[in-house]
Amino acid sequence: MSDLSLNIASDAERLPMTVPALMDRKRSGEPLVMVTCYDYPSARIVEEAGIDLVLVGDTAAMTVLGYDSTVPVTVDELLVLVKAVRRGLRSPLLVGDLPFGSYEISNEQAVATAQRFLKEGGCDVIKLEGGGVMIDRARAIASTGIPVIGHVGLTPQTATAVGGFKAQGRTAERALRVIEDAVALQEAGCCCIVFEAIPASVAEVAMDRIDIPVIGIGAGSGTDGQVLVWHDLLGLYEWGSPRFVKRYAELRPEILGALQSYATEVRAGQFPTSEYTYSIDPAELEELRKLLA
Repeated sequence: MSDLSLNIASDAERLPMTVPALMDRKRSGEPLVMVTCYDYPSARIVEEAGIDLVLVGDTAAMTVLGYDSTVPVTVDELLVLVKAVRRGLRSPLLVGDLPFGSYEISNEQAVATAQRFLKEGGCDVIKLEGGGVMIDRARAIASTGIPVIGHVGLTPQTATAVGGFKAQGRTAERALRVIEDAVALQEAGCCCIVFEAIPASVAEVAMDRIDIPVIGIGAGSGTDGQVLVWHDLLGLYEWGSPRFVKRYAELRPEILGALQSYATEVRAGQFPTSEYTYSIDPAELEELRKLLA
């Protein structure tokens, strides 16, 4: 049996994560593990690692597409990435991030965009940011039967409105607003909520009022699970990471070193050697020379 066949067999043995299973995990107390992912080979690694949820986040705008923020990325750009990840996943729940400008205008726009992420991208769930009017958008999408994940605290798509990329809910009034938004998203029909960059103690207070699973990123250990960005946790960029990121590897120096070694060997005529080339029967080679003559 080939390595690929072994991998497929292993995937088949793993029970797929489902939306109802999220609640089962919350009740059991087993933490949920979520990562962002943006392409097929990464998705295969995520699958093998046994991750529970995969978010094709609008962070792709910055980590993959080179934009200065998450704002410019379009639905069409994200759907290319979503479809690539979908092809690499079997068991994790696939979550698609609705990008800025694709759901804020009206409930109808929000539902139409969410439908594209399910129909074209193969997502299991969609995610949107914010409270306020976005609660109506979440309700409208959930009412059509599409599972929705809400997102409160630091919301990168509108970070400029709250003073940039910094922790939220650090005063009693602002913490109350975060909790009220989370409760309202739950009541609107969200199946899960992301808490981003809020004090751990505020998250703990909020958890007493939230019955659905909560996944934290910079919200302490009291949530039902954690999410980190692929490029952050693997150390793929030269710049620093947010306070809440733990780098589990430093792959950028490894990748850089490999590329530099490759360039050096090519320029020195050391690669490729015979070990990395194909051969032809000498008689066939002689026949080729005769034909050319």
